[in-house]
Amino acid sequence: MKKKAIYEGVVERVDFPNKSVVNVSDEEEQALVKGGIPGQKIRFQVTKKRSGRAVGRLLEVVEKSPVEIPPTCVHFGRCGGCAYQNLAYETQLALKEEQVRRLLTPVLTGTEEFLPIKGSPIASEYRNKMEFSFGDEVKNGPLALGMHKKGSFHDIVNVPECQLVDGDFRKILSAILTYFTRENVPFYHKMSHEGYLRHLLVRKGKKTGEILVDLITTSALARKEEDFKEVLLSLDLEGKIVGILHTHNDALGDVVKDEGTTILYGQDYFYEELLGLRFKISPFSFFQTNSLGAEVLYETTREFIGETKEKVIFDLYSGTGTIAQLLAPVATKVVGVEIVEEAVVAATENAKLNNLDNCEFIAGDVLKVIDELKDKPDLIVLDPPRDGIHPKALEKIINFGVNRIVYVSCKPTSLARDLEVLLARGYEVEKVCPIDQFPSTVHVENVTLLTRSEMTKGSI
Repeated sequence: MKKKAIYEGVVERVDFPNKSVVNVSDEEEQALVKGGIPGQKIRFQVTKKRSGRAVGRLLEVVEKSPVEIPPTCVHFGRCGGCAYQNLAYETQLALKEEQVRRLLTPVLTGTEEFLPIKGSPIASEYRNKMEFSFGDEVKNGPLALGMHKKGSFHDIVNVPECQLVDGDFRKILSAILTYFTRENVPFYHKMSHEGYLRHLLVRKGKKTGEILVDLITTSALARKEEDFKEVLLSLDLEGKIVGILHTHNDALGDVVKDEGTTILYGQDYFYEELLGLRFKISPFSFFQTNSLGAEVLYETTREFIGETKEKVIFDLYSGTGTIAQLLAPVATKVVGVEIVEEAVVAATENAKLNNLDNCEFIAGDVLKVIDELKDKPDLIVLDPPRDGIHPKALEKIINFGVNRIVYVSCKPTSLARDLEVLLARGYEVEKVCPIDQFPSTVHVENVTLLTRSEMTKGSI
């Protein structure tokens, strides 16, 4: 295949994350194209050649796939938030399980138990958090509030019918867009660094119905946003707004950053419940964005961990301490390490809220903090960020020599890389279970149990 040339081909499969492997007739090599689903005939342009394979950009779908269905969201195709709205949920699950198997098979020995993928209890309206962006759909167009346009860094697509969130999110989204359009308030331009409106953060407890709304703006305009507050409080919602916040962010990067928050109404936190535990969540603290799916994830994690009675457990990359608190009731002690200080504060508060006095949460980088830990673990839980575990930190974790490690991964490519190291150092994978936390998107989580026999401890 030649660079810049345009070809047509059929998608043979989709590798993680959302990379179509395309067969082109009369061509020996395959192309790798972002987007598409198995069975589609697509037209694409080759943008580069890499490792003997052409890499292309999807131009259009020429023929639909036999497994394709009408998308369940009217915004699908323009909005970049979803990839698989045109697949039945059972088909999505099969695709993701196949992707994980393909990534892990070269690493594994074949003796482990590979469990069928577990789906989310609900496949739509499952998110408890959304960060919507202000902008415009076309250059110099009217104000938009929604998601980034597919394949675009600048353009924003209005998503009043988004199917990832429930009706309360949609009502809030539409009301705020109408209000600021009427007020003729400018959005923040990423290139010129001028303007006011940046993001709208909405969080809602799936179990509690409590809603927290945070308007993120620059400090360019001296607005008190009292009318903004009244617009929200006048809405007829199924849940209950418990806090309305205004956060300033003058940073140049396109991220939600807290440079000072004012409470316009209520409080700066809300509560959610998981598996009988109650969690206090602040606007920017990490918490699994699919509450019902998180229960499946954590139940599987707890099952893989097994007996915890009278054991010392390390929960590394512990976030707000959800896993630690699920394991704490019969354990001797659970030590959580997390680099985000706000999450550690939340974890400590939540442990008190749940009457758990045997949890200790430490703020810091696992790579550095692990040398200072005084306790010796009986088992370790790993729940790292998408990029996986720093190689030096992984070596230190291995050196504890525990018999059982449960690795909770949100990116199977990172998991495959880290498993290679763990297996080379004497661990064996006992079982793996993919878990879908994010229906209609490319993401998939995995829970992996690794064990080490007493005879292999000497190989550390």
